[in-house]
Amino acid sequence: MQITRHDQPLQTSGEPQKVGEKMPNFTVTNAEGKQVQLKDLLTKPSLFSVVPDINTRVCSISTKKFNQEVDKYDGVNFYTVSTNSPDQQKDWCATEDVKNMQLLSDEQTEFGQKTGLFVSENNTDARSIWVVDQHGTILYQELVPEMTNEPNYAGALGFLSAL
Repeated sequence: MQITRHDQPLQTSGEPQKVGEKMPNFTVTNAEGKQVQLKDLLTKPSLFSVVPDINTRVCSISTKKFNQEVDKYDGVNFYTVSTNSPDQQKDWCATEDVKNMQLLSDEQTEFGQKTGLFVSENNTDARSIWVVDQHGTILYQELVPEMTNEPNYAGALGFLSAL
């Protein structure tokens, strides 16, 4: 899939899955340094906010925005996935006082490779939002074509409200 960063074209590693399809199984690392798979994360419907680099402005804004919304959705898990290391993510959470979002590291790029979101030119995953039910079916998806743009928060949160 082609995306852009500052209007410069970039290519992802493949075509992402579509609504109605299954999210591929993947392994990421949680804040405790433990490797977890998709099946471990899907204890209830889950929102995955994929950001290229947690230490950049738009990624920080996105994660803080969803962090503010978590408490309004008891029946939903909220995750942020980035290729930052777990230590970088923990440091960012401490600095930004983010406690509700669970950050997951795709430092090994397995998530990005399996979902077709990995961008090899800058070793990041393409910005996107996914809502996946507890069985792994993709219910909602937003692929943000310009990496420096914010996602449609209202669209994703409105979808969650309708679940």
